[in-house]
Amino acid sequence: MGNYVFGKTVNLPFDEACRRVADALAGEGFGVLTEIDVAGTLKNKLGRDMPPYRILGACNPGYANRAISAEPQIGALLPCNVVVRQDADGATHVEFMDPGAVMDLVGRPEVREIASEVRARLVKVMNAV
Repeated sequence: MGNYVFGKTVNLPFDEACRRVADALAGEGFGVLTEIDVAGTLKNKLGRDMPPYRILGACNPGYANRAISAEPQIGALLPCNVVVRQDADGATHVEFMDPGAVMDLVGRPEVREIASEVRARLVKVMNAV
């Protein structure tokens, strides 16, 4: 796994993993603003088959407000993306964008602090799935 993501393999069917991730995100104050069915889009646009792959755009309004107040351009790095995907062998993976790695691009201590708090909540989400 790259240094910009953390996650785990779960012993769940794909759709159940998506539901559990969304529920766990809600439990930590995140809403799912966007849901992108990558596999469906590639099938429709390119005729390409691939295992299920969904990107959930998660946002915690309080943290988003703090981050945007500290750095208005930070919206280009939001929301926090969570990938639920199935590999060719049928294993389901849940992977989270690491806000610490991404927010380090900004180089501001107050943003780094927010990213650390968000990461801690996302780790709780990962552990709950």
